[in-house]
Amino acid sequence: MTKRRIGFVGTGVMGKSMARHLMEGGHELYVYTRTKQKADELLAEGANWCNTVGELAKAVDIVITIVGYPHDVQEVYQGENGILAQAKQGTFVIDMTTSKPGLAHDIFDEAKQKGIHALDAPVSGGDIGARDANLTIMVGGEEGAFQQMQPIFQLMGTNVRLQGEAGAGQFTKMANQIAIAGTMMGVSEAMAYAKKAGLDQEKVLASIETGAAGSFSMSKLAPRMIKGDFAPGFYMKHFIKDMTIAIESAEELGLKTPGLVVAKKLYQELADKGEGDSGTQALYKYYTTYG
Repeated sequence: MTKRRIGFVGTGVMGKSMARHLMEGGHELYVYTRTKQKADELLAEGANWCNTVGELAKAVDIVITIVGYPHDVQEVYQGENGILAQAKQGTFVIDMTTSKPGLAHDIFDEAKQKGIHALDAPVSGGDIGARDANLTIMVGGEEGAFQQMQPIFQLMGTNVRLQGEAGAGQFTKMANQIAIAGTMMGVSEAMAYAKKAGLDQEKVLASIETGAAGSFSMSKLAPRMIKGDFAPGFYMKHFIKDMTIAIESAEELGLKTPGLVVAKKLYQELADKGEGDSGTQALYKYYTTYG
């Protein structure tokens, strides 16, 4: 594989592992994050620090971002000191944040005018998928850019698909989050029900996770619920953000999503009780602690 200079913006719960895989793949890594301490491990392993996103964009051939919210995406990409203003012609920019489809399209249009290749590529798999380089990566953009970035994507994920033009990756991620929202309610209710019925939750889980009820949430997050482990593999506050985007997008498409609306309401109630920095599996607490 050709060694590339890759800039990585956002080294949080998932980003740190994703960036590490790029270094392990033989690439030269440049990093920027608002809290430099979050990048300390990567810097100790050989990554280069940049003081601004603009400085990073000037130094690399590929920029990958995974930040928190759509306004963070706008902040790092747009404006005179943003990535699009500072990156050289021919640079590839890949936003892996879960963000708004319309914003992804805007970034693509602005990038194309400047001779920059833009892809929206949100991911699914949480901290475990990021750690194991087993993420699902949903991509929107041009076929040529996607094919050129395949070797990079494959260092971070195993299920990598081009879904369509700019914004299609974000639309696909919204479909993913809609499915997860309902599934998380079902898994949380099932585990709370088993406990209330006086059953051994681990035995119940062993029986039902391999049948029709099986899912990632059942196999990976239900065990955390049972153990009382609510550390974030994916922050509840970020899932609320995703559900908000999905609801707004569905409304724009003329689609009703009553299950998604209920799930967001339950998660928001927990966040209002101080659980926003907990993992999404903390929905279990709605039934066992706060219910």
